[in-house]
Amino acid sequence: MTAAGKWIEHWDPEDETFWREKGEKIARRNLLFSVLSEHIGFSIWTLWSVLVLFMGPEYGLTPADKFLLTSMVTLVGAVARVPYTFAVAIFGGRNWTIVSAALLLVPTIAAFVVMEPGTSFSTFLWVGLLAGVGGGNFASSMTNINAFFPLRKKGWALGLNAGGGNIGVPVIQLVALAVIGASGGPRVLLGIYIPLIVIAATLAALFMDNLENVKNDTGAAKDAVRDAHTWIMAFLYIGTFGSFIGYAFAFGQVLQVQFGRTPLQAAYLTFIGPLLGSLIRPLGGWLADKYGGAKITLYNYVGMAAATAVLIVASMEKSLPLFVTVFIVLFVLSGLGNGSTYKMIPGIFQTKALAKGLEGEAAAAYGRRLSGASMGLIGAVGALGGVGINLAFRQSFLNSGSGTGAFVVFLAFYAACFAVTWAVYLRRPATAARATAAAESKPQLSYAEV
Repeated sequence: MTAAGKWIEHWDPEDETFWREKGEKIARRNLLFSVLSEHIGFSIWTLWSVLVLFMGPEYGLTPADKFLLTSMVTLVGAVARVPYTFAVAIFGGRNWTIVSAALLLVPTIAAFVVMEPGTSFSTFLWVGLLAGVGGGNFASSMTNINAFFPLRKKGWALGLNAGGGNIGVPVIQLVALAVIGASGGPRVLLGIYIPLIVIAATLAALFMDNLENVKNDTGAAKDAVRDAHTWIMAFLYIGTFGSFIGYAFAFGQVLQVQFGRTPLQAAYLTFIGPLLGSLIRPLGGWLADKYGGAKITLYNYVGMAAATAVLIVASMEKSLPLFVTVFIVLFVLSGLGNGSTYKMIPGIFQTKALAKGLEGEAAAAYGRRLSGASMGLIGAVGALGGVGINLAFRQSFLNSGSGTGAFVVFLAFYAACFAVTWAVYLRRPATAARATAAAESKPQLSYAEV
């Protein structure tokens, strides 16, 4: 490693001796500070999900305006994930973590300046769009951490990295609850986060590393785009992460608009679902490591569909206790599915490597290369699900004054995700491929094992 630039030239986590003697300690250290930066990134991305709770009648915004605002913030966060994925290969994981953390100061300071009654909706919208950069942190962080860990540890590591980032959503909601409860204004909330951003960027500079073997491999992105599994997994990730981030933005507003909760009453409830969904994400990765990501994902969609069906009933009956309880269950299932779907990604490309006849480090390198490149694209498309959820709620409330119509759409989508997971990864159609592998005495994983 060259000390001045924090570059590690040799990195082979699949070598158990290397991993035990040196690699694991370095990987865990990078994971820790990656989680911190990504955590604050998620908080800033979802900043407007709590700022709208501060925006009473004096701000002059309708519920439709607020849903549109949060939809556009979600959209920018999704789009930002694509260049952020490539940035790791161009600049290095450590270097880009420093830059991406520092960029969070822009939307936070801008919101601090404009957050007052009398500001136009268009100004709020433009400043809100800046917060989308926080959504990009996830893609670069996951791409970077994916390269540090061996395949057998990826489910746990990626689940922990993403879960630690996701928990930035309930944390900012909890901080907002404390600020509202203390009769503080939105600028107090923003003032808390500005120094935290500086600390995260500084710690990344001091304690993280760049990996030489992932630098400048931008061609991997082109290969990932051409692979059908990238887009299949992106579709499935819409169902899990799209649900998580979409509901995180919308839950408080639904409680206010449909059930007449005050901002403080809504804030008391909104953080619970994202908190539990974030905490359980590593468990989803661990279960996928143990039983197979495709199986866990399939059963998870069954649970999400069942929970959504109950939500439809609760919405029609206007039962707040049942609605909140089942919504929290849906958050938990979305978090579990986030972990299992992301575990599937490296497993899929490892399976493809073995099918190509690659073995050992060559197979591992192929899997790392394509899975790392595809993760950002999958994360970007998945986050678009959050846009769809907020727009669906907006249209449902405009049409009927209720979120019931939106939940019917979500139920149909979860059914489609179940069907795709089963048809592509669990139906076991690849009999000929397995027979060929057996005849050639080559190890062959099935997609059901990813």
